[in-house]
Amino acid sequence: MARSGTTKEAAPTGASGDVAAIAYAELATTLGEIETGYVGAEGGTLSVDERAARRYLVANALQHGFQFWFDSDPKRPVFHRWLSPTKKLLGDNPDAVYYGAVTDPAGTYRIRGNVYGAAYTSFTVEGGAHDGKLSQGLISTLNDGEFDVAADGSYEIIASPEPQPRNWLRLGPGAGSITTRHYWEVERSVAADPTLHVPIWIEPVENPGPAAPMDDAAIAAGIRRVINFVRGVTIDFPDIPPEVMPKWVSQEVNRFSGGDTVNTNTGIGYSAKDIDYRQTIYELELDQALIMRGRFPRCRFGNVVLWNHRLQTPPYRYRKVSLNRRQVRYEADGSFKIVVAHRDPGVPNWIDPAGLRTGMIFWRFLLPQEEVPPIETEVVAVDGLR
Repeated sequence: MARSGTTKEAAPTGASGDVAAIAYAELATTLGEIETGYVGAEGGTLSVDERAARRYLVANALQHGFQFWFDSDPKRPVFHRWLSPTKKLLGDNPDAVYYGAVTDPAGTYRIRGNVYGAAYTSFTVEGGAHDGKLSQGLISTLNDGEFDVAADGSYEIIASPEPQPRNWLRLGPGAGSITTRHYWEVERSVAADPTLHVPIWIEPVENPGPAAPMDDAAIAAGIRRVINFVRGVTIDFPDIPPEVMPKWVSQEVNRFSGGDTVNTNTGIGYSAKDIDYRQTIYELELDQALIMRGRFPRCRFGNVVLWNHRLQTPPYRYRKVSLNRRQVRYEADGSFKIVVAHRDPGVPNWIDPAGLRTGMIFWRFLLPQEEVPPIETEVVAVDGLR
């Protein structure tokens, strides 16, 4: 189970007698290992740009590790915003805001909030996400169609191992954290709005009393949680063979496969079982464009977003790197034609990869009420589109 910020761990002490000094030295050693084994993993064959991109991921992981994991206390959890235009990890999305809180699998918590006009709100309990380690899969999920929402958008949920009569988010063995999802289909991507704050908070049902100050042992434990997280998204990130990937992950460049009617995504950390995904790798030269044609199914929310190969969006405050259904301009028959190109092709629905010649294209369809139509693709000369 997750440890509180005041848990003392046995550790060798240095000349100063401070275990926190040992932990900080371990963090420095870990960063050296990452520089050698992740940034320079291919013996210097990586380009300067790729090495910079990997160091950028390390910096984002450190930022999140200290914000989310360093001072975490499952007896007194707090919802922290996971991602922002300047912190990108594990598949961020310009049309969504995410929060997370570290929990005790045996704890009982009250969650209060407001959907705040979102097209979709949900909670997922992450298994194995304790001590800074990445989620190994979902223990339970709950979306806003499954709990009571008042006329003013407010709600109250109980997260606990014991069943509740209504609005219950099930905790269980290994329940290390809770992730929230809030999606909007609006003209301006919500993640770029500095004024947006979703009303949401969590508190234990039984008051645990005030926390003790972070002492030497607690600081050491917090640093080691940061180490676990930074390692988890870099040198320890799982390398999944293609044959065990979900069917919605295409094995062909610039082409999408179909969905997976059997897999409910519960075995994937930081995912959701009620979202239908599509993913492919794109490769485009500077004079090429990728056209995507299709139709949105009837669903609660739909969008497409670009990532680099480390699951991070290109800078989106002043670029259009994603499109939701509200932002798309449709053909006369209701279909869409969306274009990925390195420069403005002079047609509607342009997505800008910010000069990244290869990366990932990711689609989300939330609570689809019908089968997602195929997404057809075609690579053309960008000058031929005008």
